[in-house]
Amino acid sequence: MIETIVEVVTKVNGVINNVVWGWPALILLGLTGIIMTFVTKFFQVTHLPHWFKNTLGAIVKDKHVTGHTKDKSISQFQSLCTALAATVGTGNIVGVAGAIATGGPGAVFWMWVIAFFGMMTNFSENVLGILYRKKDQNGEWHGGAMYYLRDGLGAKRHCKQIGAVLAWLFSLFCLLASFGIGNMSQVNSMVSNVNGAFGIPKIAIGIFLVLAIGIVIIGGLKRVATITEKIVPFMVILYFVGAIVIICMNITSVPAIFAAIFKGAFSLKAVAGGGFGAGLALAMKMGFKRGVFSNEAGLGSSVMVHSSSNVKEPVRQGMWGIFEVFADTIIVCTLTALVLLGSGAIDLTTGLANEEILNSIGGSSNLMSYAFGQVFGDVGRGFIAIAILLFAYSTVLGWSHYGATACRYLFGDKAVLPYRILFVIIVLAGSVMTAQLAWDISDTFNGLMMLPNLIGVLVLSPQVAKTTKNYIARHFHGSKEEPMLSVFPDIQKMQAEAIAKATSEEEAE
Repeated sequence: MIETIVEVVTKVNGVINNVVWGWPALILLGLTGIIMTFVTKFFQVTHLPHWFKNTLGAIVKDKHVTGHTKDKSISQFQSLCTALAATVGTGNIVGVAGAIATGGPGAVFWMWVIAFFGMMTNFSENVLGILYRKKDQNGEWHGGAMYYLRDGLGAKRHCKQIGAVLAWLFSLFCLLASFGIGNMSQVNSMVSNVNGAFGIPKIAIGIFLVLAIGIVIIGGLKRVATITEKIVPFMVILYFVGAIVIICMNITSVPAIFAAIFKGAFSLKAVAGGGFGAGLALAMKMGFKRGVFSNEAGLGSSVMVHSSSNVKEPVRQGMWGIFEVFADTIIVCTLTALVLLGSGAIDLTTGLANEEILNSIGGSSNLMSYAFGQVFGDVGRGFIAIAILLFAYSTVLGWSHYGATACRYLFGDKAVLPYRILFVIIVLAGSVMTAQLAWDISDTFNGLMMLPNLIGVLVLSPQVAKTTKNYIARHFHGSKEEPMLSVFPDIQKMQAEAIAKATSEEEAE
């Protein structure tokens, strides 16, 4: 009976997946990033020192960025960590390995491309998230794609119903995606790797995860943010150090690795099931899909936590979105690719995975465990198991908030607790699900979320351009014009007064 259900789910999901991740959707994704890059005049490049100073630099120097808040909001650093918790997950390890095994080294190049333009997609989402967020009666901020679809797109002439429907669809897809990308696929990777490294029964790992996840997410965003701000920096630095050690040990192969990446990115060779040029198409498609799965730029997901930040300026939160994509894909995914491509599991000449190695380790999901094991032996395999455990655990925590936000939008505050209970139950299901189905379902829900969100970002791109221009004029050219902080007059006034008060206090000090 269960096998029949799984088979039906697999077939139905396959049909939907082929539609939402077909070339039209991928072109829309890339085109949105390109348009927002031009609309903001290549902000990620032209103002690189500024956004770096106000993100990574601010973490070290600015107490307002890292300090805990007394109200229902979270700090800018906590919003980044929670967003990174949701994005820096198994997609950075298992997803990148799968993309390279399927699309060859060239897939890495297309990950970089989608990340470069995705920086401005994520920037735009976060700018809109802050502009259209609202506070509830408890003083908690609520924002996300559903809000700028309803109140932004919906405010356009003859678009009220369209905005409302797209907001509802986005929320529904987000709710479902939280069980896929944010739960089942992450849990499945955790369980498989820990089971393979330490031999612990999968059901035992699943029960442990139910308890470890349930205790945190039942406490809401504040508790999730408190945990992620401790886990995320630790796990990223830990993984960074381990990967750098391996890359340094294989430093002589690095030029050949980069050559294989660029050569594979534009390969016109035929591949199984395709004719001339299919190699390029496959590398591009896998790079785009896994790049989005990794950094989530274009999904509208991280906006829901960025909108809960105590930040006043929309563009400042947008800069955290740029840094989020940069850290996730340009740094972490590149480290994964360099380690894997230097392990010998992928032939750099042909770009093909070594089938003998794949069969011996149980598939592409264990390629990074193999790569680390080649250098550090059992310690390396254990290291990857722990890294995936931390990455995936934090992702589940971050996505639990996204799903809760979507649930609140759809069904009201009373539905949030039942959602969180169901979310925890799904953790156990994810621990025994087949890996491929978990990834396929996650891919589908990603695509379904992406479409309404990108429509909203494109339609509201003039608002992003206007807000960014306002910020640049004030911060770089000394303009005294009023800052653009919210589209709602009451919130605009409240935030402007808060900025004025904070400025006076700083000057007094």
